[in-house]
Amino acid sequence: MSKKFVYLFQEGQANMKDLLGGKGANLAEMTNIGLPVPPGFTITTEACNEYYAKGQVFPEGLWEQMDPALGDVEQATGKKFGDKNNPLLVSVRSGAKFSMPGMMDTILNLGLNDETVEGLAHSTQNERFAYDSYRRFIQMFGDVVMEVEHHEFENILENAKEKQGVNFDSELTPESLKNIVEEYKTLIQRRTGKPFPQDPLKQLEEAILAVFRSWNNDRAIIYRKINNIPDEIGTAVNVQSMVFGNMGNDSGTGVAFTRNPSTGEKALYGEYLMNAQGEDVVAGIRTPQPIKTLEEENKDIYDQFVDISNRLESHYRDMQDIEFTIEKGRLYILQTRNGKRTAPAAIRVAVELCREGVISKEEAISRIEPGQLDQLLHRRMDDEAELEVLAKGLPASPGAASGKIIFDADEAASLGNSGEKIILVRMETTPDDIHGIIAAQGILTSRGGMTSHAAVVARHMGKPCVCGCEALRIDYSNKTVTISGVTYRVGDLFSIDGATGRVIKGEVPMIDPELSPEFRELLSWADEIRSLGVLANADNPRDASKAREFGAQGIGLCRTEHMFMDPARIPIVQDMILAQSPIEREDALAKLLPMQEEDFYGILKAMTGLPVTIRLLDPPLHEFLPNSEDLAVEITKLKMQGGNEEEIREKEEFLRAVRSLSELNPMLGHRGCRLGITFPEIYAMQARAIFLAAARLVKEGYEVYPEVMIPLVIHVKELSDLRKITEDIAQEVIEEQGVAIPYKIGTMIEVPRAALTADEVASAADFFSFGTNDLTQTTLGFSRDDAEGKFLPIYQDKNILEHNPFAVLDRNGVGKLMKIAVELGRSTNPDLKLGICGEHGGEPSSIEFCHQINLNYVSCSPFRVPIARLAAAQAAINNKN
Repeated sequence: MSKKFVYLFQEGQANMKDLLGGKGANLAEMTNIGLPVPPGFTITTEACNEYYAKGQVFPEGLWEQMDPALGDVEQATGKKFGDKNNPLLVSVRSGAKFSMPGMMDTILNLGLNDETVEGLAHSTQNERFAYDSYRRFIQMFGDVVMEVEHHEFENILENAKEKQGVNFDSELTPESLKNIVEEYKTLIQRRTGKPFPQDPLKQLEEAILAVFRSWNNDRAIIYRKINNIPDEIGTAVNVQSMVFGNMGNDSGTGVAFTRNPSTGEKALYGEYLMNAQGEDVVAGIRTPQPIKTLEEENKDIYDQFVDISNRLESHYRDMQDIEFTIEKGRLYILQTRNGKRTAPAAIRVAVELCREGVISKEEAISRIEPGQLDQLLHRRMDDEAELEVLAKGLPASPGAASGKIIFDADEAASLGNSGEKIILVRMETTPDDIHGIIAAQGILTSRGGMTSHAAVVARHMGKPCVCGCEALRIDYSNKTVTISGVTYRVGDLFSIDGATGRVIKGEVPMIDPELSPEFRELLSWADEIRSLGVLANADNPRDASKAREFGAQGIGLCRTEHMFMDPARIPIVQDMILAQSPIEREDALAKLLPMQEEDFYGILKAMTGLPVTIRLLDPPLHEFLPNSEDLAVEITKLKMQGGNEEEIREKEEFLRAVRSLSELNPMLGHRGCRLGITFPEIYAMQARAIFLAAARLVKEGYEVYPEVMIPLVIHVKELSDLRKITEDIAQEVIEEQGVAIPYKIGTMIEVPRAALTADEVASAADFFSFGTNDLTQTTLGFSRDDAEGKFLPIYQDKNILEHNPFAVLDRNGVGKLMKIAVELGRSTNPDLKLGICGEHGGEPSSIEFCHQINLNYVSCSPFRVPIARLAAAQAAINNKN
């Protein structure tokens, strides 16, 4: 028996998203709870996968299942597909398990041809509507199925409006629309060498195949990659009887959210257009009306819609994004799905639904994508800044950005990916602009509303967006935009404020955002649930204070080398490095000691009451010296210009010293604890500075918990030797100052040997911190800079590696070493404190792995602390025993 590929809406249900896709499952669910859904059927994701598995051919048995399903739809509507007098028209839409708005293809009004259009005109007594529907269908079919460029159809349409002397599509006469239809068919014949198909069944077959093909179009592939959607799940196809919003002034179409998708406010939010079809709202061809206006225009329909919206939100227990059509005064619901929303809105909706008793704290936490929280850390415009506001549009996506104005998505992608800050300026965006939107700091459009493509995509990506800014006169050919008679050229600086819709000339100063009460409440719930501690990587009091503000429970990594990079200290550091004897080195270290003491005093004070893990000097010493090539060039110039001989001699000696310290592979060279072993006085100075700073603070009444971390250990003897030096100095300072200082000494696990001998290393350690940046390099044998710049993208494209291992922890390789180290370390020292301080400490998937192997904490950059707190709670929820 052949596999079931076709399900009528009444045969499905909400939990069948894997098979019916999100849209199909929701259409089935709405049908079954009695909402006014136009009848139809769904072709499963398995049919799409079969299409690809069989070499992109129509799946065997699919048509035989579609024929009776089409008959059921005919019976439900009282219309017949292909009938000359009362034709059934259908929409053909994609619908994957996960929402991918605008990424795949849709065709409306399918079933029209030169004969059925006359039947539609007769049955509706509306010739203008019939031919408007026909020209829309030919344009969609020609673009999606026959691959004729969209703009060629638009040019014909614009010429027709100009010829008739009208501004809007809805003002075109039946005669003009008939002419457009003929011109569209001629265009298709000319561009493809094939006539526009008149057989409705052939149209349906070709449309279904086109939707299957769209699963692997460029924009869909990019979107899946960005959003971690698997390539193999395929898309379903929904075939649904058409209802028409373009039948006159008692018809219309719209999109609405049950809550505000930008702010999360509990209020109906959306837009509609009368005498229009759905693509007019989404594509931004006409600027729509706010949904509240519908109450004045047709209160009965508005009240029905409010009631249905409330029912849908209650049923799905989440904010809904609803598409609707009004046909001749009757309301139909075409789609509902969990609405895309900004990070602030997501948090407010989750918290308020929990307060309302609709969902639990665990559900509220689980509904927030940790990566979304980055959006909350975007800057906003400084309230004190003087702004030259050029224009105002719709505030489509919050946040603010400055950059060079660019009018082409390809150019935007090129410049943005090379590091330029750009604002993408378009009349309206389409899914084909996705690569430019990704690269841009913000989006500005002259058309479209709050639910247009630009608005929806920008909100999802957390980018500021201003839409429907009608004061803009954009000239693509000359790469200019004119506002109030003033012309601005490509590359000019603009700023946009997505929260207010303002467009501003020049670059505007920005300030950091503040966390909302709902955000703080959600994170407090996360703190109740998570078992992982969350610390921060910070090297100065300012970053430490910011980390504490974001809820960090200490500092998991303070890099002391960053303190040495201060220009005022570099000469002293260089004297230390180039010293010819221990006495000379001690002299330089004596000058650095009070500086380091002040460094540690500031950061320990900022984190009073919390642990501060200070890593002793790690990088190779040559990093503090000038580049040898630059120094050689400088010497050559001095010689050619007859420079001072003594100065030349000193620089030549300096160059010899620099070259003597250079290494072929410094990442695996004379660095980390190897410096402490060969130059113990360096680590001794740093240890003394730490404990002197701690002693001062204890005397001042502060509670401090310094933790000294020895980097790059490969052998227990390294750690035990350097531990003894540190302990001796600590005891010396404690006795000298007459204070008690609780402290720990531990190491970073950064190389495989340390992980594999963790039982030995743990005998000399109070804690381990996995330095997964270097552990990834040493485990995979990758140089990060070389790998990311040369071959890692290819490895990902070829699915050799699913993720960049420097961004997402390699569980099967690096993770396995970590697990071994955890088990071995705790077998020797059950009280061993275990954490991670690489960049993975702020990445949600890696945080979940840290929870699974029972680490005590993760440590990440200050601005990722909220993300880590939420991800740690989600890990606890998802991994309950």
